[in-house]
Amino acid sequence: MNENAEVREEVFYEKKKGRKNTGLMIFLIVLAVFFGFVFIMAAFSENGANSANSPYIAVMHVEGVIQSDNTGYFGESEGYQHQWTLEQIDELMWDDMNKGIFLFLNTPGGGVYESDELYLKLKEYKEETGRPVYAYMGSMAASGGYYISAAADKIAANRNCWTGSIGVTLGTVYDISGFLERYGITAKTITSGANKSMGSFTEPMTEQQQQIYRSLVDEAYLQFVSIVAEGRNMEAERVKQLADGRIYTANQAKNLGLVDEVMTMDEAKDDMRKLYGLQDAEFLDFEYEDTSVLGSLFAKLSLPQPEVKGDVSAVLSFVQNQPDMPISYKCEVLN
Repeated sequence: MNENAEVREEVFYEKKKGRKNTGLMIFLIVLAVFFGFVFIMAAFSENGANSANSPYIAVMHVEGVIQSDNTGYFGESEGYQHQWTLEQIDELMWDDMNKGIFLFLNTPGGGVYESDELYLKLKEYKEETGRPVYAYMGSMAASGGYYISAAADKIAANRNCWTGSIGVTLGTVYDISGFLERYGITAKTITSGANKSMGSFTEPMTEQQQQIYRSLVDEAYLQFVSIVAEGRNMEAERVKQLADGRIYTANQAKNLGLVDEVMTMDEAKDDMRKLYGLQDAEFLDFEYEDTSVLGSLFAKLSLPQPEVKGDVSAVLSFVQNQPDMPISYKCEVLN
């Protein structure tokens, strides 16, 4: 190869290299601009209370599992948003145009802590404002959903609604120690006390540990019973007869005094207007919606689940992927 050919080849590769670097820089700049736009939009997106210049009734939606954090795979908000809901009710208290809350429930229940927080916030709203809270149950308002409804002045349900499930669950405790032994696997947890590792799926549960868990469940159950007794003006012993965890249809719940009316949502709204003299008030929806660019991008994105192979891998994966055991007012059948 002569000298001129070598020079031309070197120039060719330098130009090619330059085009690659330029292309990479353009790609990185576009990527930076895109994500900058995403985060700016996310920062400025708002989900505040509706503003109104005329009397209105706030339709508060409690849909999905009642828990503190309902997020998707990428951290985008989805379903019921607990803190947002509490903040909206706080804002409603100071809005003179607001004349009441129409609570729409479509939930299997949720955490004891979150259910009680929302219940107490609704009670505070009523006490501070003197305005009514009217609960309407959609297809389901079980366990924690019914707990929250007990704060309402009146409860109506769709005729196809399943409600009740008055009770408490601590989740399921798995014991795979026998399975591990079969495969020659031993596990030992070093703890500071005999009950520090209670609930571990590698050790059998002792009688004492069962009693400890039972005491937690019983206390939360008695709290649930007292909430229903107060809200429905029933004797506690009568509530206990109904509160064995079973699900009731809307008509069964009405016959037992757990629900006041069985009707459509439109009929319930008309009933609330007539009952509290709010014919001039319009209904405004207060439903959380993730309007950020991140939420829009990932809302409908579904990711493939990894395939699990082998008996041991399948069992361990199943147990490890089970949720933690927070004590909850939740109907497992409807979850």
